[in-house]
Amino acid sequence: MIQTRTLLLAISTACLGLLATALYLQHSLDMLPCPYCVIQRYLFLAVAVGCLWGASSRRPALGGGLGLVAALAGLGVAGKHLYILAHPGLSCGIDPMETLLNKIPTATYLPSVFRADGLCEDATAPWLGMSIPQWSLLWFGICALALIWALLRRRRA
Repeated sequence: MIQTRTLLLAISTACLGLLATALYLQHSLDMLPCPYCVIQRYLFLAVAVGCLWGASSRRPALGGGLGLVAALAGLGVAGKHLYILAHPGLSCGIDPMETLLNKIPTATYLPSVFRADGLCEDATAPWLGMSIPQWSLLWFGICALALIWALLRRRRA
């Protein structure tokens, strides 16, 4: 049976790998992130940090719970992103959310990672058969299910 700490480390590693993939798409394939993409990056980072914290602490349920909250928020953001793509009249383009995101200190100090310069509509280009928001929704779902399983299993033990 897989240990809770091992599962938390695996989830954290997967989230960091997804962030690395997002950076590859941005810098190698010129796919600029939109505001919703940047929010999803923050949430993948939150899942990774929560799981790392849980794996390294005496109370892994606390970090796992934080990761679960971030994964569930990520499901909501990715779902909203897919809703925007399904309704072409909507846009996230240049709006107050983009301005706000680009003024956060992380976007100021790490613009190559957290600066929102793209349009939501540009995320429809398929990558390995699915759009980027679909991949995000899938991975946030996998993370959420794995964390729910880990937390429920831990509670029973």
